[in-house]
Amino acid sequence: MRQDNEETPLLQQPIVKTPLPWDQFWIILFLQFPDSLVFQTLAPFTPQLIRDIGVTNGNESQVGHYVGILQSSYYTAQALTILYWSQLSDRIGRKPLILTALFAIAVSMFSFGLSKTFVGLVVSRVFCGAFNGSNGIVKSMVMDITDTTNLPKAFGYMPLPWIGIDKGNPRPLIGGSLSRPADRFPEIFGRSELLKTYPYLLPCVVPAIFASAAWLVTYFRFRESVSTRAPPLRLIKGWFLQQSDSNFLVPSNNAWTSSAEANSDEVLLRPLPLRASLTPRVLTVTASYVTMAVFYMTFNSILPLFYATPIELGGLSLDPPLIGAILSVSGIAHGAFQLLFYARLHDHFGAGAIHTTGVSSGIPIVILFPVINALARVQGMSLAVWLCVAAQHVLTTSLMMCNRMSTQAAAPNRASLGATNGIAQMVAAGARIIAPASATSIFSYSMQEGHDAWLVYYFLMVIAFLAVGTSLLLPRDPSVWKNR
Repeated sequence: MRQDNEETPLLQQPIVKTPLPWDQFWIILFLQFPDSLVFQTLAPFTPQLIRDIGVTNGNESQVGHYVGILQSSYYTAQALTILYWSQLSDRIGRKPLILTALFAIAVSMFSFGLSKTFVGLVVSRVFCGAFNGSNGIVKSMVMDITDTTNLPKAFGYMPLPWIGIDKGNPRPLIGGSLSRPADRFPEIFGRSELLKTYPYLLPCVVPAIFASAAWLVTYFRFRESVSTRAPPLRLIKGWFLQQSDSNFLVPSNNAWTSSAEANSDEVLLRPLPLRASLTPRVLTVTASYVTMAVFYMTFNSILPLFYATPIELGGLSLDPPLIGAILSVSGIAHGAFQLLFYARLHDHFGAGAIHTTGVSSGIPIVILFPVINALARVQGMSLAVWLCVAAQHVLTTSLMMCNRMSTQAAAPNRASLGATNGIAQMVAAGARIIAPASATSIFSYSMQEGHDAWLVYYFLMVIAFLAVGTSLLLPRDPSVWKNR
C-alpha cells in the first residue's frame, strides 16, 4: 500500500490524453471495409448461386445445407491459420501480413465470381479464410499505435465498418442488385458475354476493388507499427534449423527474465513462443471473449428467426421488410452510441464496470424473448410489445461495449500482442463454425409440436451465465495486470 509523506503531492496531476494518430488510424478503419463488404455482398445471392450451379439437383431443402458448408469452410480455414498469422505478425511486422490478407480477399472474390462448380466456390472461401488473418492483426495494430489514454476512443470507432453485418444495412444491396446484371439491367450489361457466362462476377468485383485499393493505401501510406520485427529470411533459416524460438525469453514468476537475469528491456521487446504466451491471464481473457462472442452470435442468429416465426409458434409474425428496417435502425443506433459515448463511459465508470454491465445484460435480453411473444399472443402487436422490442435492442447496445482493454493488459509483453489477439481470434473462429448453426437448429426444434418452446431460451441463458461467470474472472481495472 502506498504511504503518504512530505513529498506526496496534495493535488493529483490531471491525466493528459494522447490524441488519436489519425494519419495512421484512418487507414486501419479503412482496412476493415473489404472484409465486412465480402460478407455482406455474398449473403444475398449465395442461395441462388447454389441453385444455379445445380449441386442440389433441384432439392430446395438442401440449399441451406450447402450455404452452411460455404460459411463453415471459411471459418474452419481461418480458425486453423489465424493464430499462425498473428504470431508471425509479432516477428516480421503487421504490414506484410495485412498486405497478404488483402491480396487473398481480392483473389478469392474474383475466383468466387468465376466459379461454376461447388468445389470451386469452397476452394475460393478456404483460400480467403486461410490467408486472411486480418481480424486479429488489425486489433494488434490499434494497440500498437495507441496508449491507455486514447485506446478506449479508438475502440469506439472500430465497429463502424462492421455496422449492419448482422443488422441488415444497405450494403447487401451490392450483392442483391448486381447479381445477374445482364438480366436485371439488359440495357447496360445485356451485350456482355462475360457477365452472361458468369452472372455473379460483378458483385464479387466490388469487394475485390476495395481490397485492391486498401492494398495500395497500406503499401504506400501505412507505417509499420512493430519496431522490433525480424527479417523474414532470418526466421525461415531459424525454422529450418529448428531454432526459431531458441533466442526468445520466457516468463518466470510474473517477471520477464533471461538465463542471465539481465537486460529486462530486451525481454519486453521480444515476442514469446506460443507455450509461453498461454498464461492464465491470456486464457482468462480468451474464455471471457469467446463466451461473450458466442452469445452475441447466437443472439443475432435467433433474432430474425424470432421476428419471422408466427406468433402462435413463439415468434412475432413480422414480414421481411419490417424485420430489415428494425435491424437496420438498430445497427445504426448501436454504432452511433459506441462512437459518441463509449470513451466517455469508459473514462467515467471504468472498463470493468462497462464489461460487467454489458455481459449481465444478456440475461434480460433472453428473458424478453418469451415475454414479447406472450404479450403478442394476448394483445397482438400492441404498444407494450414494441416497447419490449425496443428495450431488447437498447440492452443489446451494452453487449457491444464489453471490455476490450483486458487483451492488451493480459499480453505477456508488448511484443506478444499479436499472439495474444490470435489466440482469442482462433477460438472465436472455431465457435463461429458451430454456434449460429446450433442456435438456429435448436430454435427450429423447439418450435416443433410436442417440444418445449422455451428450449432455445434455456440454451441462450446457459451461454449468458457462462459469459457472466468468465467475466467475473477479469480484474475490474485491467491496468492492475500491467502493474504486477
